[in-house]
Amino acid sequence: MRRALARIYWGVSRWTFRGTTLPREGAGILLGAPHTSNWDFVLMLAITWRLGISVRFLGKHQLFRRPFGPLMRALGGIPVDRRDPSRLVDELVGRISAGERFYLVITPEGTRGATTVWKSGFYRVARATGMPVTLGYVDRSTMTTGLGPTLHLTGDVAGDMDRIRAFYAGKTGVRPSLGCEPRLRDEGAHDLGVHDEGPHPDPR
Repeated sequence: MRRALARIYWGVSRWTFRGTTLPREGAGILLGAPHTSNWDFVLMLAITWRLGISVRFLGKHQLFRRPFGPLMRALGGIPVDRRDPSRLVDELVGRISAGERFYLVITPEGTRGATTVWKSGFYRVARATGMPVTLGYVDRSTMTTGLGPTLHLTGDVAGDMDRIRAFYAGKTGVRPSLGCEPRLRDEGAHDLGVHDEGPHPDPR
């Protein structure tokens, strides 16, 4: 059913899908950037349904209350309590350790509004779980969307982010004025692991 809906969507959409080969492990992190509009969510569903892959995405826990909670969970949503986001990493590690396989969609800008930096949660989760990171994108300038290369983050934060910046250079979101360069607040860190001291940022 989902693949049928995806075929209909791509048949009438102004957007062109461009895909790539996903990790053979059947699990990983899918970045969604630039994230500037609610349409990004529709495009994400259309991409993953076309590929027939199991996905999870993060959302603030208030979205999982009635009446929308059951729908959010059915679509793959994982509620995040912003008051204690550090628990998310432990939950994800537990799911992977238990043998669950899925692609976790994260929008590293953390908001559809204007921002100047990316949140580092995706980096922490990738390093903690060992999951590779696939660079998903929208580009209004070419009306294309899809999946780019898959990276294994090394712990060299600045070097990893340089590779990510190179891929997203020139790509604009649905609302171009709200996009920002892929940059973490502290790229001078040797690593962004789950054992760093201090509170963890919002993981979205």
